[in-house]
Amino acid sequence: MPMFSFEGLSPQVHPDAWIAPTATLIGDVVVEKDASIWYGAVIRADFGKIVIREGANIQDNSVIHVNDGVCEVGRNVTVGHQCLVHDCTIGEQALIGNGSTVLDKAEIGARALVAAGATVTPGMIVPPEMIAMGSPAKKHVPLTDSSRLWVDHNAEIYRQLARRHAEGIVPLD
Repeated sequence: MPMFSFEGLSPQVHPDAWIAPTATLIGDVVVEKDASIWYGAVIRADFGKIVIREGANIQDNSVIHVNDGVCEVGRNVTVGHQCLVHDCTIGEQALIGNGSTVLDKAEIGARALVAAGATVTPGMIVPPEMIAMGSPAKKHVPLTDSSRLWVDHNAEIYRQLARRHAEGIVPLD
């Protein structure tokens, strides 16, 4: 997997995390136990620090970047495919839907869901256990039964899938 030190700061990856061979980590990045970083994801910490907490999964082609502070992705968070997460805080077990954007200094509460394609604008706060919808994500509604299932189970599904990939992918010539 491509990992790069930048100005003396290098990614720190727990031995029980899984990083896809085509994911890229740059600079002051911390990836905790049982987290997974999927194919094509880029995590670039050249201005500040990025922390991917235990059990979180950053799915294919997502990008995480930070300004001069800390961007934190909480425990058991799912960042779906092709998301942009920029200089924000994502609370424990939140789910960031495919193609979503979460911008500077936004705060996503624990177990909240950012709907697919939504844009969370700078400084916006999405309360815990709410769904943020729209672009910009002005509409916030309580989790529904079906969305609660995704929030409850997605991190474990990806933890198991990461183990399968760690054991089962084989490069082809």
